[in-house]
Amino acid sequence: MSFRRGVVRQSKFRHVFAQAWKAEHCIDDVRVSRVTWDTGLCAVNPKFIAVIIEAGGGGSFLVVPISKSGRVDQACPTVCGHAAPVLDIQWSPHDDNIIASASEDCTVKVWQIPDGGLTSPMTEAIVNLEGHSKRVGILAWHPTAFNILLTAGCDNVICVWNVGTGELVYQLNDTHPDLIYSVCWNKDGSAVCTVCKDKALRVIDPRRGTVLKVKEKVHDGTRPMRAVFLSDGKILTTGFSRMSERQMALWDTKDLSEPMAVQEMDTSNGVLLPFYDPDTNMVYLCGKGDCTIRYFEVTDESPYVHFLSLYSSKEPQRGAGFLSKRGVDVNKCEIARFYKLHERKVEPISMTVPRKSDLFQVDLYPDTAGSEPALLADEWIAGQDAPPLLVSLGGGYSAPPSKHRDTLRGKPKLVSQDSGTGAAPPSTGNAAAPTSTPCSAAKEAEEEAPQLRVATRETDGNTERPKREDELLNELLAEMKALRAVVLAQSQRIELLERQLARIEDGDV
Repeated sequence: MSFRRGVVRQSKFRHVFAQAWKAEHCIDDVRVSRVTWDTGLCAVNPKFIAVIIEAGGGGSFLVVPISKSGRVDQACPTVCGHAAPVLDIQWSPHDDNIIASASEDCTVKVWQIPDGGLTSPMTEAIVNLEGHSKRVGILAWHPTAFNILLTAGCDNVICVWNVGTGELVYQLNDTHPDLIYSVCWNKDGSAVCTVCKDKALRVIDPRRGTVLKVKEKVHDGTRPMRAVFLSDGKILTTGFSRMSERQMALWDTKDLSEPMAVQEMDTSNGVLLPFYDPDTNMVYLCGKGDCTIRYFEVTDESPYVHFLSLYSSKEPQRGAGFLSKRGVDVNKCEIARFYKLHERKVEPISMTVPRKSDLFQVDLYPDTAGSEPALLADEWIAGQDAPPLLVSLGGGYSAPPSKHRDTLRGKPKLVSQDSGTGAAPPSTGNAAAPTSTPCSAAKEAEEEAPQLRVATRETDGNTERPKREDELLNELLAEMKALRAVVLAQSQRIELLERQLARIEDGDV
Protein backbone atom coordinates (compact mmCIF):
# COMPACT_ATOMS: atom_id res chain seq x y z
CA MET A 1 0.00 0.00 0.00
CA SER A 2 1.36 3.42 -0.91
CA PHE A 3 0.57 6.78 0.62
CA ARG A 4 0.68 10.13 -1.16
CA ARG A 5 1.84 13.04 0.91
CA GLY A 6 -0.34 16.13 0.68
CA VAL A 7 1.23 19.16 -0.91
CA VAL A 8 2.12 21.63 1.81
CA ARG A 9 1.93 25.32 0.89
CA GLN A 10 5.36 26.91 1.06
CA SER A 11 5.55 30.06 3.15
CA LYS A 12 8.17 31.50 5.46
CA PHE A 13 5.37 32.60 7.80
CA ARG A 14 3.77 29.16 8.27
CA HIS A 15 5.51 28.71 11.62
CA VAL A 16 5.04 32.18 13.09
CA PHE A 17 4.39 31.81 16.80
CA ALA A 18 3.06 34.28 19.34
CA GLN A 19 4.52 34.62 22.81
CA ALA A 20 3.42 36.89 25.65
CA TRP A 21 6.15 38.74 27.51
CA LYS A 22 6.97 37.85 31.10
CA ALA A 23 4.98 39.54 33.87
CA GLU A 24 7.85 41.82 34.87
CA HIS A 25 7.81 43.39 31.38
CA CYS A 26 4.07 44.20 31.47
CA ILE A 27 2.58 47.52 32.53
CA ASP A 28 0.33 47.17 35.58
CA ASP A 29 -2.37 49.27 37.27
CA VAL A 30 -3.60 50.84 34.03
CA ARG A 31 -7.31 51.68 34.39
CA VAL A 32 -8.32 50.84 30.82
CA SER A 33 -11.39 52.73 29.61
CA ARG A 34 -14.77 51.00 29.73
CA VAL A 35 -16.16 53.08 26.88
CA THR A 36 -18.46 51.04 24.61
CA TRP A 37 -16.81 52.02 21.36
CA ASP A 38 -15.24 49.44 19.07
CA THR A 39 -11.68 50.72 18.80
CA GLY A 40 -8.42 49.25 20.04
CA LEU A 41 -8.20 51.85 22.89
CA CYS A 42 -4.42 51.73 22.43
CA ALA A 43 -1.88 53.24 20.02
CA VAL A 44 1.81 52.32 19.88
CA ASN A 45 4.84 53.65 18.00
CA PRO A 46 8.59 53.06 18.42
CA LYS A 47 8.72 55.69 21.22
CA PHE A 48 5.49 55.58 23.21
CA ILE A 49 2.48 53.54 24.29
CA ALA A 50 -0.81 55.43 24.60
CA VAL A 51 -3.88 53.91 26.30
CA ILE A 52 -7.34 55.42 26.75
CA ILE A 53 -8.14 55.22 30.46
CA GLU A 54 -11.05 55.79 32.80
CA ALA A 55 -11.42 59.42 33.83
CA GLY A 56 -13.96 61.16 36.00
CA GLY A 57 -15.58 64.22 34.50
CA GLY A 58 -13.84 64.21 31.13
CA GLY A 59 -11.65 62.17 28.85
CA SER A 60 -8.00 61.29 29.15
CA PHE A 61 -5.36 58.88 27.94
CA LEU A 62 -2.09 57.67 29.36
CA VAL A 63 1.22 58.05 27.47
CA VAL A 64 4.34 56.24 28.68
CA PRO A 65 7.68 55.41 27.01
CA ILE A 66 7.65 52.09 25.19
CA SER A 67 10.38 50.83 27.53
CA LYS A 68 8.08 51.31 30.55
CA SER A 69 7.30 48.25 32.65
CA GLY A 70 5.92 47.60 36.10
CA ARG A 71 3.29 49.51 38.03
CA VAL A 72 1.94 52.86 36.83
CA ASP A 73 1.55 55.24 39.74
CA GLN A 74 -1.95 56.65 40.17
CA ALA A 75 -0.41 60.12 40.17
CA CYS A 76 1.18 59.52 36.76
CA PRO A 77 0.39 62.52 34.50
CA THR A 78 -2.03 62.00 31.62
CA VAL A 79 -3.28 63.84 28.56
CA CYS A 80 -6.57 65.17 29.89
CA GLY A 81 -7.82 68.03 27.75
CA HIS A 82 -11.12 66.57 26.52
CA ALA A 83 -14.46 67.41 28.16
CA ALA A 84 -15.92 63.93 27.50
CA PRO A 85 -14.56 60.37 27.09
CA VAL A 86 -11.88 59.78 24.44
CA LEU A 87 -12.95 57.28 21.77
CA ASP A 88 -9.89 56.94 19.51
CA ILE A 89 -6.19 57.85 19.50
CA GLN A 90 -3.68 57.59 16.64
CA TRP A 91 0.02 58.47 16.42
CA SER A 92 1.22 60.46 13.43
CA PRO A 93 3.16 58.21 11.02
CA HIS A 94 5.57 61.08 10.33
CA ASP A 95 6.43 62.25 13.85
CA ASP A 96 6.59 59.87 16.81
CA ASN A 97 5.85 62.70 19.26
CA ILE A 98 2.53 63.77 17.68
CA ILE A 99 -0.74 62.05 18.59
CA ALA A 100 -4.35 62.85 17.70
CA SER A 101 -7.35 62.07 19.91
CA ALA A 102 -11.08 61.99 19.12
CA SER A 103 -13.76 62.38 21.75
CA GLU A 104 -17.43 62.36 22.63
CA ASP A 105 -17.11 66.14 23.10
CA CYS A 106 -17.27 66.44 19.26
CA THR A 107 -13.66 67.62 18.98
CA VAL A 108 -10.36 66.26 17.71
CA LYS A 109 -7.18 67.44 19.38
CA VAL A 110 -3.56 67.05 18.33
CA TRP A 111 -0.91 66.80 21.06
CA GLN A 112 2.87 67.01 21.11
CA ILE A 113 4.38 64.59 23.64
CA PRO A 114 7.84 65.59 24.89
CA ASP A 115 10.71 63.13 24.54
CA GLY A 116 10.81 60.93 27.63
CA GLY A 117 7.08 61.24 28.24
CA LEU A 118 4.91 63.53 30.34
CA THR A 119 6.15 65.18 33.52
CA SER A 120 2.89 66.98 34.29
CA PRO A 121 -0.74 66.65 33.13
CA MET A 122 -1.21 67.92 29.58
CA THR A 123 -4.40 69.93 29.07
CA GLU A 124 -3.52 72.22 26.16
CA ALA A 125 -3.40 70.70 22.67
CA ILE A 126 -1.27 72.26 19.94
CA VAL A 127 -4.24 72.06 17.54
CA ASN A 128 -7.99 71.86 18.15
CA LEU A 129 -10.10 70.64 15.25
CA GLU A 130 -13.80 71.45 15.62
CA GLY A 131 -16.05 70.62 12.69
CA HIS A 132 -18.24 67.69 13.76
CA SER A 133 -21.67 68.17 15.28
CA LYS A 134 -21.72 64.81 17.08
CA ARG A 135 -19.11 62.65 18.82
CA VAL A 136 -16.00 61.74 16.81
CA GLY A 137 -14.91 58.11 16.91
CA ILE A 138 -12.57 57.51 13.96
CA LEU A 139 -9.10 58.92 13.18
CA ALA A 140 -6.87 58.05 10.22
CA TRP A 141 -3.61 59.84 9.39
CA HIS A 142 -2.68 60.01 5.72
CA PRO A 143 0.02 57.35 5.08
CA THR A 144 2.29 59.49 2.89
CA ALA A 145 1.20 63.15 3.01
CA PHE A 146 2.49 65.32 5.82
CA ASN A 147 -0.06 66.64 8.35
CA ILE A 148 -3.21 65.30 6.64
CA LEU A 149 -5.70 63.79 9.12
CA LEU A 150 -9.09 62.22 8.37
CA THR A 151 -11.83 62.15 11.00
CA ALA A 152 -15.29 60.58 11.00
CA GLY A 153 -18.07 61.16 13.48
CA CYS A 154 -21.53 60.01 14.47
CA ASP A 155 -22.91 62.84 12.32
CA ASN A 156 -22.10 60.55 9.34
CA VAL A 157 -19.62 63.15 8.06
CA ILE A 158 -15.99 62.64 7.01
CA CYS A 159 -13.62 65.57 7.48
CA VAL A 160 -10.08 65.88 6.10
CA TRP A 161 -7.86 68.36 7.91
CA ASN A 162 -4.54 70.04 7.28
CA VAL A 163 -3.20 69.77 10.82
CA GLY A 164 -0.33 72.12 10.02
CA THR A 165 -2.75 75.01 9.55
CA GLY A 166 -5.72 73.71 11.50
CA GLU A 167 -7.87 74.02 8.39
CA LEU A 168 -10.75 71.81 7.28
CA VAL A 169 -9.81 71.17 3.65
CA TYR A 170 -12.47 68.63 2.63
CA GLN A 171 -15.83 67.70 4.11
CA LEU A 172 -17.92 64.79 2.83
CA ASN A 173 -21.48 65.25 3.99
CA ASP A 174 -23.60 63.11 1.68
CA THR A 175 -21.57 59.95 1.07
CA HIS A 176 -22.94 57.97 4.05
CA PRO A 177 -26.61 57.70 5.05
CA ASP A 178 -25.87 56.11 8.42
CA LEU A 179 -23.17 55.57 11.07
CA ILE A 180 -19.66 55.06 9.68
CA TYR A 181 -17.97 51.99 11.19
CA SER A 182 -14.43 52.33 9.81
CA VAL A 183 -12.27 54.29 7.37
CA CYS A 184 -8.91 53.23 5.90
CA TRP A 185 -6.56 54.93 3.41
CA ASN A 186 -5.06 52.99 0.52
CA LYS A 187 -1.29 52.66 0.12
CA ASP A 188 -0.62 56.02 -1.55
CA GLY A 189 -3.49 57.88 0.10
CA SER A 190 -5.41 58.57 -3.11
CA ALA A 191 -8.61 56.91 -1.84
CA VAL A 192 -10.27 55.57 1.30
CA CYS A 193 -12.51 52.57 1.89
CA THR A 194 -15.37 52.79 4.35
CA VAL A 195 -18.02 50.51 5.81
CA CYS A 196 -21.27 51.86 7.16
CA LYS A 197 -24.31 50.75 9.15
CA ASP A 198 -26.16 50.34 5.84
CA LYS A 199 -23.87 47.27 5.27
CA ALA A 200 -22.22 48.84 2.20
CA LEU A 201 -18.52 48.98 1.35
CA ARG A 202 -17.51 52.20 -0.40
CA VAL A 203 -14.31 53.32 -2.11
CA ILE A 204 -14.15 57.12 -2.02
CA ASP A 205 -11.93 59.81 -3.50
CA PRO A 206 -11.90 62.32 -0.61
CA ARG A 207 -10.49 65.19 -2.70
CA ARG A 208 -13.30 65.05 -5.25
CA GLY A 209 -15.90 63.84 -2.77
CA THR A 210 -16.98 61.09 -5.16
CA VAL A 211 -17.83 57.46 -4.45
CA LEU A 212 -15.75 55.39 -6.88
CA LYS A 213 -17.12 51.93 -6.00
CA VAL A 214 -19.98 50.59 -3.88
CA LYS A 215 -20.79 47.05 -2.78
CA GLU A 216 -24.10 46.59 -0.99
CA LYS A 217 -24.41 44.01 1.80
CA VAL A 218 -20.77 43.12 2.24
CA HIS A 219 -21.83 41.08 5.28
CA ASP A 220 -25.44 40.19 5.98
CA GLY A 221 -25.31 40.57 9.76
CA THR A 222 -26.43 43.69 11.57
CA ARG A 223 -23.41 44.06 13.85
CA PRO A 224 -20.48 46.43 13.10
CA MET A 225 -18.00 45.74 10.29
CA ARG A 226 -14.43 46.76 9.54
CA ALA A 227 -12.49 47.22 6.28
CA VAL A 228 -8.79 47.70 5.48
CA PHE A 229 -7.00 48.38 2.21
CA LEU A 230 -4.23 45.90 1.35
CA SER A 231 -1.05 47.04 -0.36
CA ASP A 232 -2.11 45.64 -3.75
CA GLY A 233 -5.41 47.51 -3.73
CA LYS A 234 -7.63 44.68 -2.52
CA ILE A 235 -9.88 45.21 0.50
CA LEU A 236 -10.30 42.89 3.47
CA THR A 237 -13.49 43.17 5.53
CA THR A 238 -14.70 41.63 8.79
CA GLY A 239 -18.31 41.36 9.86
CA PHE A 240 -21.13 38.98 10.71
CA SER A 241 -23.28 36.58 8.71
CA ARG A 242 -27.08 36.47 8.90
CA MET A 243 -26.67 33.72 11.52
CA SER A 244 -24.37 35.98 13.60
CA GLU A 245 -21.22 34.06 12.66
CA ARG A 246 -18.11 36.20 12.45
CA GLN A 247 -16.70 36.43 8.93
CA MET A 248 -13.70 37.72 7.03
CA ALA A 249 -13.92 38.44 3.29
CA LEU A 250 -11.44 39.52 0.61
CA TRP A 251 -12.59 41.82 -2.21
CA ASP A 252 -11.03 42.84 -5.51
CA THR A 253 -11.80 46.52 -6.11
CA LYS A 254 -11.84 45.90 -9.87
CA ASP A 255 -14.89 43.66 -9.44
CA LEU A 256 -16.88 43.86 -6.20
CA SER A 257 -19.72 41.64 -7.42
CA GLU A 258 -18.47 38.62 -5.45
CA PRO A 259 -15.81 38.22 -2.75
CA MET A 260 -12.57 36.48 -3.70
CA ALA A 261 -12.67 34.54 -0.44
CA VAL A 262 -14.85 34.25 2.65
CA GLN A 263 -13.86 32.62 5.94
CA GLU A 264 -16.25 32.03 8.82
CA MET A 265 -14.85 32.02 12.36
CA ASP A 266 -17.24 31.48 15.24
CA THR A 267 -20.38 32.92 16.84
CA SER A 268 -18.73 35.26 19.34
CA ASN A 269 -20.19 38.77 19.74
CA GLY A 270 -16.95 40.79 19.65
CA VAL A 271 -16.21 42.93 16.61
CA LEU A 272 -13.10 41.64 14.80
CA LEU A 273 -10.50 44.40 14.51
CA PRO A 274 -8.15 43.72 11.56
CA PHE A 275 -4.48 44.77 11.83
CA TYR A 276 -2.67 44.59 8.49
CA ASP A 277 1.09 44.33 7.93
CA PRO A 278 1.89 45.38 4.33
CA ASP A 279 5.48 44.08 4.53
CA THR A 280 4.52 40.46 5.20
CA ASN A 281 0.98 40.67 3.77
CA MET A 282 -0.32 39.21 7.01
CA VAL A 283 -3.60 40.10 8.71
CA TYR A 284 -4.15 39.75 12.45
CA LEU A 285 -7.72 39.57 13.76
CA CYS A 286 -8.26 40.68 17.32
CA GLY A 287 -11.77 40.67 18.80
CA LYS A 288 -12.73 42.73 21.84
CA GLY A 289 -13.70 40.30 24.59
CA ASP A 290 -11.85 37.44 22.86
CA CYS A 291 -9.03 35.43 24.36
CA THR A 292 -7.45 34.78 20.95
CA ILE A 293 -5.61 36.57 18.14
CA ARG A 294 -5.90 34.85 14.74
CA TYR A 295 -3.44 35.52 11.97
CA PHE A 296 -3.60 34.89 8.24
CA GLU A 297 -1.43 35.36 5.17
CA VAL A 298 -2.94 36.90 2.04
CA THR A 299 -1.46 35.67 -1.26
CA ASP A 300 -2.27 35.62 -4.99
CA GLU A 301 -2.94 31.87 -4.86
CA SER A 302 -6.38 30.42 -4.25
CA PRO A 303 -7.92 30.38 -1.64
CA TYR A 304 -6.06 33.74 -1.26
CA VAL A 305 -6.48 33.98 2.54
CA HIS A 306 -4.51 31.28 4.38
CA PHE A 307 -5.00 30.65 8.08
CA LEU A 308 -1.63 30.41 9.86
CA SER A 309 -2.32 30.00 13.55
CA LEU A 310 -3.86 31.63 16.60
CA TYR A 311 -2.62 32.92 19.91
CA SER A 312 -4.79 31.92 22.85
CA SER A 313 -4.75 32.95 26.48
CA LYS A 314 -7.02 32.76 29.52
CA GLU A 315 -7.71 36.48 29.84
CA PRO A 316 -10.02 38.34 27.39
CA GLN A 317 -8.68 41.48 25.75
CA ARG A 318 -10.30 44.88 26.23
CA GLY A 319 -8.42 46.24 23.24
CA ALA A 320 -5.04 46.08 21.53
CA GLY A 321 -2.33 48.27 19.99
CA PHE A 322 -0.24 47.27 16.99
CA LEU A 323 3.38 48.42 16.85
CA SER A 324 4.63 49.80 13.54
CA LYS A 325 7.35 47.75 11.85
CA ARG A 326 9.99 50.38 12.70
CA GLY A 327 9.77 49.33 16.35
CA VAL A 328 10.11 45.54 16.19
CA ASP A 329 13.23 43.67 17.34
CA VAL A 330 14.86 42.45 14.11
CA ASN A 331 17.57 40.62 16.08
CA LYS A 332 14.95 38.21 17.43
CA CYS A 333 13.09 37.79 14.09
CA GLU A 334 10.09 39.58 15.58
CA ILE A 335 7.78 40.50 12.69
CA ALA A 336 4.94 42.06 14.72
CA ARG A 337 4.08 43.06 18.27
CA PHE A 338 0.74 43.59 19.96
CA TYR A 339 0.02 45.36 23.20
CA LYS A 340 -2.96 43.52 24.68
CA LEU A 341 -5.16 45.47 27.09
CA HIS A 342 -6.46 43.65 30.14
CA GLU A 343 -8.74 45.27 32.69
CA ARG A 344 -5.79 46.80 34.55
CA LYS A 345 -2.74 45.68 32.59
CA VAL A 346 -0.95 46.11 29.25
CA GLU A 347 0.74 42.92 28.03
CA PRO A 348 3.15 42.84 25.04
CA ILE A 349 2.80 39.85 22.68
CA SER A 350 5.53 39.17 20.10
CA MET A 351 4.97 37.43 16.77
CA THR A 352 8.22 35.68 15.82
CA VAL A 353 9.50 33.59 12.93
CA PRO A 354 11.77 30.80 14.24
CA ARG A 355 15.23 31.07 12.69
CA LYS A 356 18.52 29.53 13.81
CA SER A 357 20.77 32.29 12.51
CA ASP A 358 21.37 35.49 14.47
CA LEU A 359 22.05 37.44 11.26
CA PHE A 360 19.62 39.98 9.85
CA GLN A 361 16.96 38.09 7.88
CA VAL A 362 16.53 40.06 4.67
CA ASP A 363 13.57 37.97 3.48
CA LEU A 364 11.59 38.72 6.67
CA TYR A 365 12.23 42.46 6.60
CA PRO A 366 11.77 44.11 3.21
CA ASP A 367 12.18 47.88 3.20
CA THR A 368 9.32 49.40 5.17
CA ALA A 369 7.61 52.78 5.38
CA GLY A 370 9.79 55.27 7.24
CA SER A 371 8.83 58.38 9.17
CA GLU A 372 9.61 60.82 6.36
CA PRO A 373 6.53 61.96 4.41
CA ALA A 374 6.54 61.57 0.64
CA LEU A 375 4.40 64.67 0.12
CA LEU A 376 3.62 67.93 1.86
CA ALA A 377 0.00 68.64 2.69
CA ASP A 378 -0.36 71.27 -0.04
CA GLU A 379 1.05 68.90 -2.66
CA TRP A 380 -1.55 66.26 -1.78
CA ILE A 381 -4.34 68.84 -1.72
CA ALA A 382 -3.20 69.98 -5.18
CA GLY A 383 -3.79 66.43 -6.49
CA GLN A 384 -0.41 64.70 -6.17
CA ASP A 385 -0.06 61.10 -4.94
CA ALA A 386 3.06 59.22 -3.93
CA PRO A 387 3.87 55.85 -2.34
CA PRO A 388 5.53 55.75 1.11
CA LEU A 389 9.26 56.47 1.35
CA LEU A 390 10.89 53.19 2.37
CA VAL A 391 13.76 52.55 4.78
CA SER A 392 15.83 49.48 5.57
CA LEU A 393 15.60 47.80 8.96
CA GLY A 394 19.04 46.24 8.59
CA GLY A 395 21.08 46.87 11.74
CA GLY A 396 17.99 48.24 13.51
CA TYR A 397 16.20 51.46 12.66
CA SER A 398 16.53 54.91 14.16
CA ALA A 399 14.47 57.75 12.77
CA PRO A 400 16.51 60.54 11.17
CA PRO A 401 15.74 64.14 12.14
CA SER A 402 12.76 65.14 10.03
CA LYS A 403 13.36 67.90 7.50
CA HIS A 404 9.81 69.04 8.16
CA ARG A 405 9.77 68.78 11.92
CA ASP A 406 9.86 72.54 12.48
CA THR A 407 6.92 72.87 10.15
CA LEU A 408 5.03 70.15 11.97
CA ARG A 409 5.61 71.57 15.40
CA GLY A 410 5.57 75.23 14.53
CA LYS A 411 2.76 75.52 12.04
CA PRO A 412 -0.01 74.29 14.31
CA LYS A 413 0.73 77.24 16.58
CA LEU A 414 0.22 79.51 13.58
CA VAL A 415 -3.24 78.11 12.94
CA SER A 416 -4.30 81.13 10.83
CA GLN A 417 -5.64 82.13 14.23
CA ASP A 418 -6.12 85.76 13.25
CA SER A 419 -9.09 84.60 11.19
CA GLY A 420 -10.19 82.20 13.95
CA THR A 421 -10.78 79.34 11.54
CA GLY A 422 -8.83 76.77 13.51
CA ALA A 423 -10.99 77.22 16.60
CA ALA A 424 -14.45 77.78 15.19
CA PRO A 425 -17.40 76.41 17.18
CA PRO A 426 -18.71 73.00 16.12
CA SER A 427 -20.91 73.23 13.07
CA THR A 428 -24.58 72.45 13.55
CA GLY A 429 -26.78 71.58 10.64
CA ASN A 430 -25.07 72.79 7.47
CA ALA A 431 -21.40 72.11 6.96
CA ALA A 432 -18.78 74.72 7.75
CA ALA A 433 -17.02 73.99 4.47
CA PRO A 434 -18.42 73.02 1.05
CA THR A 435 -18.54 69.31 0.30
CA SER A 436 -15.02 68.19 -0.58
CA THR A 437 -13.82 71.69 -1.49
CA PRO A 438 -10.40 73.06 -0.46
CA CYS A 439 -10.70 75.87 2.08
CA SER A 440 -9.16 79.17 1.10
CA ALA A 441 -7.45 79.63 4.46
CA ALA A 442 -4.76 77.14 3.42
CA LYS A 443 -3.44 79.83 1.08
CA GLU A 444 -3.35 82.32 3.93
CA ALA A 445 -1.25 79.90 5.96
CA GLU A 446 1.22 79.66 3.09
CA GLU A 447 1.70 83.45 3.26
CA GLU A 448 2.75 83.06 6.90
CA ALA A 449 5.11 80.20 6.11
CA PRO A 450 8.19 82.37 5.30
CA GLN A 451 8.48 83.23 9.00
CA LEU A 452 8.89 79.54 9.77
CA ARG A 453 11.22 78.91 6.87
CA VAL A 454 13.69 81.33 8.47
CA ALA A 455 14.03 78.88 11.36
CA THR A 456 14.71 75.89 9.13
CA ARG A 457 17.12 77.48 6.65
CA GLU A 458 20.65 76.08 6.57
CA THR A 459 23.26 78.30 8.24
CA ASP A 460 26.96 78.68 7.76
CA GLY A 461 29.56 79.45 10.41
CA ASN A 462 29.77 83.20 9.73
CA THR A 463 26.05 83.92 10.24
CA GLU A 464 25.23 81.33 12.89
CA ARG A 465 24.66 83.75 15.80
CA PRO A 466 22.31 86.20 13.99
CA LYS A 467 20.29 83.32 12.63
CA ARG A 468 19.97 81.83 16.08
CA GLU A 469 18.54 85.17 17.19
CA ASP A 470 16.14 85.04 14.25
CA GLU A 471 15.05 81.58 15.32
CA LEU A 472 14.38 82.75 18.88
CA LEU A 473 12.45 85.73 17.54
CA ASN A 474 10.35 83.47 15.33
CA GLU A 475 9.64 81.16 18.25
CA LEU A 476 8.49 84.10 20.38
CA LEU A 477 6.25 85.37 17.59
CA ALA A 478 4.79 81.90 17.16
CA GLU A 479 4.10 81.61 20.89
CA MET A 480 2.40 85.02 20.91
CA LYS A 481 0.18 83.99 18.00
CA ALA A 482 -0.60 80.69 19.72
CA LEU A 483 -1.63 82.47 22.93
CA ARG A 484 -3.77 84.90 20.95
CA ALA A 485 -5.40 81.90 19.27
CA VAL A 486 -6.12 80.22 22.60
CA VAL A 487 -7.79 83.36 23.92
CA LEU A 488 -9.86 83.68 20.75
CA ALA A 489 -10.85 80.00 20.83
CA GLN A 490 -11.87 80.15 24.49
CA SER A 491 -13.93 83.31 23.98
CA GLN A 492 -15.78 81.67 21.10
CA ARG A 493 -16.35 78.58 23.20
CA ILE A 494 -17.72 80.70 26.08
CA GLU A 495 -20.10 82.49 23.70
CA LEU A 496 -21.34 79.14 22.37
CA LEU A 497 -21.94 77.77 25.87
CA GLU A 498 -23.72 80.96 26.93
CA ARG A 499 -26.06 80.66 23.93
CA GLN A 500 -26.77 77.01 24.75
CA LEU A 501 -27.44 77.93 28.41
CA ALA A 502 -29.83 80.69 27.35
CA ARG A 503 -31.72 78.24 25.13
CA ILE A 504 -32.02 75.78 28.01
CA GLU A 505 -33.29 78.48 30.35
CA ASP A 506 -35.84 79.59 27.73
CA GLY A 507 -37.07 76.03 27.36
CA ASP A 508 -36.01 75.72 23.72
CA VAL A 509 -34.10 72.47 24.33
